[in-house]
Amino acid sequence: MTSAPGFVPGPMCVAGGDWHTPPMSTAGEILVGAVIAVGVVGVVLPVMPGSLIVAGGIAIWASETGGAAAYAVLGTAAALLVGGSLGKWLVAGRHLRTAGVPTSTVTFGGLAGIIGFFVVPVVGLLLGFLAAVYVAERVRLGQHAAARRSTAVAVRATGLAMLVELAGALLAASVWGLAVLVT
Repeated sequence: MTSAPGFVPGPMCVAGGDWHTPPMSTAGEILVGAVIAVGVVGVVLPVMPGSLIVAGGIAIWASETGGAAAYAVLGTAAALLVGGSLGKWLVAGRHLRTAGVPTSTVTFGGLAGIIGFFVVPVVGLLLGFLAAVYVAERVRLGQHAAARRSTAVAVRATGLAMLVELAGALLAASVWGLAVLVT
């Protein structure tokens, strides 16, 4: 490509005038790493969409870094995150179905947890979820012991689901970290 008379190449092009993206700076990679770390924490503390934040961080890195390798890292990370998200629902659903806890109970618990988060910040999420699941199961089953067992099953299923999604997020973050080290 020829350049116009008086053209001085800037940071986004090479001397011949061909456009390219410069590699991401170390500070940029640290910032992306921080975004990914926030996303991983978001998986454990379901206050923010952790997997989406991890994917967003890696997508920003891939778009700024450019090249087939960066987009291969993004594709691999996205596949791991989607797998973790799908696995989360499959594991939790199977665990709850096996124990006989209906999906409506967990949905009710999740909605109450969201409301609880705003009523009692941070701990209200857990308190709202537990209280709502217990109340729903107590009404459905009519006995304290049975409702307590169902609540424990719902908490274990939620914990397992969180671990599956966390594994996907950590694997995606590891793929990105390895790519950063290699490039």
